[in-house]
Amino acid sequence: MIDWLRREALEPVIKLNGRELPIEIARNRRAKRLTLRLAPDGSAIRITLPQWCRSAEAIAFAHARREWLSAQLAKVPQRRDPVRDGSLLYRGGEIAVDWREELPRKPRFEDGALIVGGPRDTLSRRLRRWLEDEALYLFGADAADYCARAKLKHAEVKLTRARRRWGSCSSEGVLRLNWRLVQAPDFVRRSVVAHEVAHLAYFDHSPAFHALLDRLYEGDIAQANDWLSQHGRGLYAAFD
Repeated sequence: MIDWLRREALEPVIKLNGRELPIEIARNRRAKRLTLRLAPDGSAIRITLPQWCRSAEAIAFAHARREWLSAQLAKVPQRRDPVRDGSLLYRGGEIAVDWREELPRKPRFEDGALIVGGPRDTLSRRLRRWLEDEALYLFGADAADYCARAKLKHAEVKLTRARRRWGSCSSEGVLRLNWRLVQAPDFVRRSVVAHEVAHLAYFDHSPAFHALLDRLYEGDIAQANDWLSQHGRGLYAAFD
């Protein structure tokens, strides 16, 4: 066991699989214990700790879990570069990016390919913006569909760039959905939207909530959850 003096001396970095990753510490007054996780893109080790816990103890905890962290890092998908690769994920498939500098800057989806022009150095940003616009449109249509099925008032939909959560529902009835879900198959994206719409009626995970979700969602929730568990990290492999 590392003693307190050595814990104090530990640097907030850890070497894993030939890489040096920062250890990011966040305090939460409601936390009752240390929570350790790897950033979805494998760029950092993140620890949430209670107010009473010392940073040195958190750092020591991360070093003690090096083997587990290495295994998690090995599961992180290799980074993808849509500009370099000439393709990006969209609704569960891979579509070609047909870039020619002389074409209009605004992307146009046609015959299964995204046709776009303009400067190459801003192409990645414009591709991401196109995906976000598509996500907002699809989320809005999904939410309108499920709200109508549940006989609920139309919900406002906003995008989120959260690193941990796929969606949330505020007490004001605003749905916030992770734009990266537009890269996933439709049945996965729609399962998350259905989940958050069900929270408009039940702000918990009670039997009544699950009963409503089962009525709303046309697919297999377990299958959608399994897909996210197995492939969700891959949605973070492109774009920062």
